[in-house]
Amino acid sequence: MTVEATTERVLRLLALLQRRPSWTAAELAAELGVTDRSVRRDVERLRALGYPVRAAAGVGGGYRLGAGTRLPPLLLDDEEAIATAVSLRMASGGTVAGAGEAALRALAKLDQVMPPRLRAEVRAVHGATETLVGPGVEIDAEVLVTLARACRDAVRVRFRYAAPGGGERERTVEPVRMVATARRWYLMAWDVDRGDWRTFRLDRMREVAATTWHFRPREHPDPVAYVQRSVTEAPYRHLARVRLRAEAGRVRELVPPQVGRVEEDRDGWCVLIAGGDDLDWLAVHVVRLGFEAEVLEPAELRAAAARLARRLAAMSGVSIR
Repeated sequence: MTVEATTERVLRLLALLQRRPSWTAAELAAELGVTDRSVRRDVERLRALGYPVRAAAGVGGGYRLGAGTRLPPLLLDDEEAIATAVSLRMASGGTVAGAGEAALRALAKLDQVMPPRLRAEVRAVHGATETLVGPGVEIDAEVLVTLARACRDAVRVRFRYAAPGGGERERTVEPVRMVATARRWYLMAWDVDRGDWRTFRLDRMREVAATTWHFRPREHPDPVAYVQRSVTEAPYRHLARVRLRAEAGRVRELVPPQVGRVEEDRDGWCVLIAGGDDLDWLAVHVVRLGFEAEVLEPAELRAAAARLARRLAAMSGVSIR
């Protein structure tokens, strides 16, 4: 067998190992059309190149690609390469400190080894896309890594948390999941001192440190729904519930998840739940959606809507009694 054929087979073996967690030698031999002995030799060739291929003996054993001391080259198919390149392009304008520069470096390396046909497709996407960077708060990547490991390993985390009104307090939590919106990162966790679920903004955390205290994961609400409810309702003086004559999906296209929550209703209506400190502001934004609306609560929002109607009528020269 030629060197080129052997190299091609080793690359196919690498692609198989990256496709799923574990393979038996017989399965790999069948996929590659070779003997078990050839599989063992090719595994040794991958190890010599720096790929940490682990082997487990006995029933249920086999080969798997493990974690090593350094990241070896990845073997990506066409779709994976395009998806990775586009994702890196978007990450270059993200809200994680240092991630933008790292994403650009990785994108440059990927672009260098891409076949010309894939490079052309990725550049076409880049050329037709602009990244709109909003007023998001940049997060320290080390904080993200610490919290991610704590969620994975089920260990408690301590940090100092800045309250909205000023001052800081030490908090001890059992983290469950991080949730990212277009502008901010949040942590959903069980607050040990308060004995309840809480949402924490990562940009308000200081001195974040994982402890050695392992906890038993408890039943918890859906993290995305819980964080959305927390950021759209809890921080505000007023909570509005408004029925809109529109499909829920259409309203969700217009209302970002960090601004309001949309629930299904009946007969072509849905319910928008949104918080705010200024009822006049809430009335304006409901009107701007452009749908027929019915205020469910609070009653003060109806008064704010009436004030808005009078002001708009005065601007248009129409009298409202």
